[in-house]
Amino acid sequence: MSDNDNSEEVRTDGTGIVPPDDETPTWSERKARQQGLARLTYEYFERSRREDQDLRQQSSYVERDVLAFPTWPHEMIRNLALTSFFVGMIIFLSAALPPHIGPPADSSSTPAVILPDWYLYWSFGLLKLGPLNPDISLLGGQKLMADRTYGVLANLVVVGFVAIVPFLNKGAARRPVEQPFWGAVGVSGVVFAFTIAVLSVKNLISMESHLLFDLTFILPVLSAFLAYAVLRTMREGYMFNLNRRYYRLRPPK
Repeated sequence: MSDNDNSEEVRTDGTGIVPPDDETPTWSERKARQQGLARLTYEYFERSRREDQDLRQQSSYVERDVLAFPTWPHEMIRNLALTSFFVGMIIFLSAALPPHIGPPADSSSTPAVILPDWYLYWSFGLLKLGPLNPDISLLGGQKLMADRTYGVLANLVVVGFVAIVPFLNKGAARRPVEQPFWGAVGVSGVVFAFTIAVLSVKNLISMESHLLFDLTFILPVLSAFLAYAVLRTMREGYMFNLNRRYYRLRPPK
């Protein structure tokens, strides 16, 4: 038997073929694909396939136990504890830092700055995308639609994109590191919501309007590339640890 065959034998330390923590391969070794993620993934799924095949041969129906915690008292006590904590924090903040009540509204005067609620700043910022409204030369240099109509259409486009993303991403990943592309899309969306909200209150910010307008669209793109690069770098080590954890949950026979 060769040395390679001996290295694939089941270990006697209770960890199967997976090395213990002090023998975990380095990043360069995993990158070389000599061991690590590629090797571990193959071993895990190959052994899972053999076990499932053995179970099917033993019986035509296999009842698999599903381990979970009962709703009462485990889940209910946990949820009640979390709810009580957050309700207590809200009551404490409302008592220690009461909101400031301004003077009553004067219907005879218009305020200098009119803004919506803070969670609608992004929508208010989309109404200020007039510089992106193109001029049509066939119409004598006039715009095809008014800036207000252009802003409303921009809101429809953004809301439509947010609504269609769940239908585009049909993967089973539950963490951004498992799908770096969609994780980067989410980061860019959050950054764009922040930058477009800042654009909506540009009259309150001491920055040139054209620079703020450029940063509104440049920062989301840069954040998307940065998030993708970071998640892509983390994915190798994350998937290795995840597969090794799954492997240990199913020890060899």
